Amino acid sequence: MNSKPVLFVRSLLFWAGFIVNVIIFGLLIVILFFTPSSFRLRIARLWSVTNNFLLKVFCGINYKVEGKENLNVETAIILCKHQSTWETLALHSFTPYVRWVFKRELMRIPVFGWALALTDPIAINRGAGRAAIKQLITEGTKKLKAGKWLVLFPEGTRTQPGKTKKYKIGGALLAEKSGYPVIPIAHNAGEFWPKHSFIKWPGTISVVIGPAIETSGRSAEEINTEVYNWIESAMEKISDESRWNR
Repeated sequence: MNSKPVLFVRSLLFWAGFIVNVIIFGLLIVILFFTPSSFRLRIARLWSVTNNFLLKVFCGINYKVEGKENLNVETAIILCKHQSTWETLALHSFTPYVRWVFKRELMRIPVFGWALALTDPIAINRGAGRAAIKQLITEGTKKLKAGKWLVLFPEGTRTQPGKTKKYKIGGALLAEKSGYPVIPIAHNAGEFWPKHSFIKWPGTISVVIGPAIETSGRSAEEINTEVYNWIESAMEKISDESRWNR
């Protein structure tokens, strides 16, 4: 059942379902543009849950989450490992109603990007340098004060399993300036849905949610180092080298 031709067909079926999923839920969000963003995020969560269902049915991919109790804080910044496309589709399923920080080019994608723009995100021009950081801090602090969670990928781009990359300072700088805690999340989704791979491998993704990292009175560099150390230490525990190069 795990031969590459079979996995290819299973992945093809998933993508067919995913496209239908995007069209249905994406257009629903667009049509309901006049509703509160909190309501549109509920639709986004249904979209995420459906994605996980499609992955389980067609690709045999499930997931388990450890440390959900660490999300029991009022408002926080999630800094998540970025290994796969999976986390961009699945995080809504098991986190609070988060607002995403992403590159603004994503909003140009028909239907998907339009819906994404209506989920109260922070769309950054990554080439803007200091202006992008200023935007992140200004808009991010405003959302946090309004009780809205934020999620960022400190690596910036997807990192292959078994490899590490320097974490960008933006999320930690937002934490320093706003004083809100950081929740680190580690996962090994890249072992089942690899970067640039059409084929997806069956199995159970391990997700570990860490305890809140207090940021008040601490420097961005200190926060970033603690986030990096926690996530990468957790990755050592849940990673399986035998799945890195298949």
